Amino acid sequence: MNHLALAGTDEWHLPQHAHVIVYDTGDGDELLTIYGCGAAQKPPSAQLIGNLVRVSADHELLHQPTGYIVKLRERATLERQADRHWVIRAS
Repeated sequence: MNHLALAGTDEWHLPQHAHVIVYDTGDGDELLTIYGCGAAQKPPSAQLIGNLVRVSADHELLHQPTGYIVKLRERATLERQADRHWVIRAS
């Protein structure tokens, strides 16, 4: 499931108020669930397996018992760095 707008090769647009929920899967990977807006009660825009290795866009980070939440404060892109490595950068 990926309903994010394509920004380039292995790159997708993230809205200004996107939330990325990151769960530890217990096997070294993470489950990234991306919501276009944290306030909207809509299904996720995308789900990915891998590791979110860096966030270089303005954001708030909330730690949870099963992982963490990245609340974006500006438009950004989600970029694939390697097979299972992801980076969020300001656009």
